[in-house]
Amino acid sequence: MKNELLNIQNMIYEIRVYKVMLDNDLAALYQVETKYLNRIVKRNFKRFPSDFMFQLTNKEWEDLRCQFGTAKMVGKIRYNPYVFSEQGIAMLSGLLNSDIAIDVNIQIMRAFVQLRHFVFSQTGKNDQIVELRKLLMLYIEKNDKRVNEIIITLNNLIEHPREIKKIGFHTKNRRDEES
Repeated sequence: MKNELLNIQNMIYEIRVYKVMLDNDLAALYQVETKYLNRIVKRNFKRFPSDFMFQLTNKEWEDLRCQFGTAKMVGKIRYNPYVFSEQGIAMLSGLLNSDIAIDVNIQIMRAFVQLRHFVFSQTGKNDQIVELRKLLMLYIEKNDKRVNEIIITLNNLIEHPREIKKIGFHTKNRRDEES
């Protein structure tokens, strides 16, 4: 079981601040063809918002291929792969209704949980705070543009504070200014 979790953890990548898995890795784990998995997703597209699943850009795909070399390149891929976040994988489990899919999905969820525990068990509090800030900013950006605009405005005010004009009596004496 430990080896299975480790193998799955090695298939989890960080892209756009998400922990994700490639469509072809998921298809291999579920023992289905990648085109079958993607066809099911396309038929149920409303279940997969952009934080559940997205297609890699050319640059993201190139960067990822450089990370793992050509060993992962199975056959000729005509399109950039889709990647699925933990929530997207959970959504897939409801669509792929086989015993293999259920067992694999349980293992994948355990791998994500173990990764999360690892991140939070680290002694570097600053790293944890940075990670939580990223997640919070991502949540705000995805879920509430107005809050994001407020944060941007506040950041601008902090970086470039307005000059405050003084109103009322000045502490300097007029005679001091005349001399």
